[in-house]
Order: sequence, then C-alpha cells, then structure tokens
Amino acid sequence: NIREAVEAASNIYLQPRSTTSLGQGRTSKGLHLSYKSAVQVLEQYHKVHGNLVIPRRYTVPPTSDFPSEWHYLPLSSAVYNMKWWSKHVQSKPERVYELNQLDFLWDRLQPGYNLVLEALVTYKALRGHVQVPATFVVPHEEKEGREQWPQATWGIPLGNCVQRIRSRGDFLRNEDTAWKRRRQLDNLEFVWDVREMAFSKFLNALKVYGLLQKKPGSPSRALQVKSTFVIPSGEWLDKIGKNDGASTRRIGKYQEDKSKIRNPWPQELWDYPLGAKCTAVRQKGLYIKNNFHRQKALQEIGFQPSGNATLRWLEVVHAAAIYARMHGRVLDVPSNFVVPAPPKSMSEAYMLIMHAGAEDAWPWPESLWGLHLGQRLKDVRLKGAYLKNKDTASSRKAQLDALGFVWQPKRGRRKRSLGGDPLGASALLQN
Repeated sequence: NIREAVEAASNIYLQPRSTTSLGQGRTSKGLHLSYKSAVQVLEQYHKVHGNLVIPRRYTVPPTSDFPSEWHYLPLSSAVYNMKWWSKHVQSKPERVYELNQLDFLWDRLQPGYNLVLEALVTYKALRGHVQVPATFVVPHEEKEGREQWPQATWGIPLGNCVQRIRSRGDFLRNEDTAWKRRRQLDNLEFVWDVREMAFSKFLNALKVYGLLQKKPGSPSRALQVKSTFVIPSGEWLDKIGKNDGASTRRIGKYQEDKSKIRNPWPQELWDYPLGAKCTAVRQKGLYIKNNFHRQKALQEIGFQPSGNATLRWLEVVHAAAIYARMHGRVLDVPSNFVVPAPPKSMSEAYMLIMHAGAEDAWPWPESLWGLHLGQRLKDVRLKGAYLKNKDTASSRKAQLDALGFVWQPKRGRRKRSLGGDPLGASALLQN
C-alpha cells in the first residue's frame, strides 16, 4: 500500500551511505589508504593527463579505472601532503624513484604559503603588480598559458588566497614567521587595503587633472570634472586637447610633424573613468562616506563633494557679493565683466587699495580670477541658470535679492565715466 511504499522510500534515504560510494573515511583524505593503491591512482591519472599536476579540487571519479576505495576522494590533498610523504615515502628511496618516473611534483609538498608566494612573484613578473582579481586562478590548461607559471602553482586560486591574507590573516598567524612573511609581501608591493588603494588612485587622478587644467601663471581653481570624462590612453594623442583639455598643448611634447602630442597622463591612470568616479563620490559617498580625513584631502585639492553645479553657483554668488559691496550694494554687472587679477604694474586703483592698510588688499580672491561674472548673471536673468532646481531656486533668488541684484536692468548703452573706477576701488574704500 501507499504507507508501506513511503516508509520504504524513507528507509532508502535515511540509511547511511556506504563508505565505498562516498570514499571511505573522507575526512582522512586518503592518508589511511595503502601506498600501492595510491600509486595505482597516480598511474591512471598520469596515463589520462600526461602529468601529475593534479588540480587542487580534483576528486577521483567513481570508475573502474581507479581503485574503489579512492572514489570521490580529493587526490591532490591526499598525495601532496607532508603527512602522506612521511607515512609512505620518507626513507624509502625506491618509492622516490617510482614517483619520479611519474613526474611527481615534489614542490607541491612545500608549505602552502611558499606556493602562494611563488605564484605572486610570477604574477608580478607578468603583470607588473600584485593587485590580483578575486576570481583569478593560476592557469592549469595549456591553452590558458600555463607554461608561464611554475608547475607547482598551476590551479592555485590566487585571487582567493590574496583576499584571505587580507581579511583573515592567512599564513600570518604564526608569530615566528608572520613578520618575515609580511616583509616578503611588502617587497612585492602587496595591497593590504584595497579601498585605500582605490581612493589613492582617485586622489592622484584628481591632482594630475588639476595640474593639466591649470593655465601657466593662473590661480588654482576648483576642480570640475565632466561626468563622462575618461583619462585618455596611449603614448600619443591623435587630436590635441580633445581628451584632456587644452592642457596638453602646454604640458605634452609634440612629435616632429606636430600632428600628435604625447599623452601627459601617467600610464597607470590610462582609461580610468575619472568623471564617473567623481559622480559616484558625490552621489553615493564613494571612498569618503564617514571618512573625514578623505573628505578633507579632497577639499584641499579643490574637489567639492557637493558637485559641479553647486560649486559653480558658489563661485558666482561669492563674486557677486564682492561686486555688490564694491558698488554700493547694487548688483548690476555689465555682461562683459570678468573678475580681474591684480595688475602687474601698480595702477592708481591698486595703489589706493594698498594704502588702505590691508595686508591682502586686492578685493578679488585668487580662486575667482577670470570668472565671467557678467555672463553668468546674464544667464540667470535670461535663461534661469542656477534657478531650475525647485529645492534651491527660492533660496538662491533670496541671496541675489539680498545683494541688490537688478533683475531688469535699464536698456541702452552704459555710460562711461571719465577717469572711472572699473575695479571699484573707491567704492571699496568708502565701504
């Protein structure tokens, strides 16, 4: 009946599986099995694969080609094990000879750290660094380029090993060897903190960007990076200034025909999506969330997490406040007005300000020099620039009103005063 059938089925699944089907004493990894049977397995593996570079997760298949007691057992961890060597091979030269005939990899008997270190040394020789992706496994197949790697390292999940060194301190828990091993890894420029490395790369890219965008003799400006900007790659740039601005004309070196220019960016930054990273920092707090020191480091080089649009508005309102203070609390700026830098020669206006007694008497801060204030404010009137965000429009309008902003200036050409005061020096002194 149905009840008996259910019980019979239950008994099948509840009964313990035979030790043969799962590999007898699986937890012992085959150390208890005879040397003779181990050699039979190794000979069969060598016959099929041509070597004994056994993948670390290889288990003996349950076929008649292999002794049944080895079925499902992890072969690599069984034979490439110092306990197995001590039990079956030590002080038995005839067995050493026998294993040599099968190309037994004696290097695999050394401590796991030594193999990982050897793999890291090889990785750096091939890639120039040891920033190993988490999923990287040392090639094991011929088509993957395994010839470039020592045989004993084939198949090592190197990326996973590196992650465990960082997160769990694998191989570094023994006080007697930890310091020496740390020094060995440091000499390979091992990356202990991936997040700090990523932030350092971002910070370095911003510093180079600021240097390239700075005009000779001009002040340092706040960094404004387009969200689509990607650092150009290649030794030579095809079009001058296309990828990284006019700065390449000043810093890059021309070829003889001047049709191309040498890429001024460090090679380690090529193809770095700087614009996208800036957006992620501003919108998601990438690298800087709950980290005051990183926020301060960015602000010190002119990067504002608030964003380009907010930054531009702050520049405008700052310059507008100075202009209004210099012109009797009236903000009626000619459309062609550009924030001036101090004159090279001591003009009359500049001398008046200097005699006012201030140590830093020039009214315009260096960060605003060259700002097209007149055009920016004209865009505010005609296009609603900086006022399209519902959350900030009313407060920004209030700021402009408080500065005496003229929303509807008189038409017609402005009168020029003879011997005028274009920089507002006298107005500043009166205030």
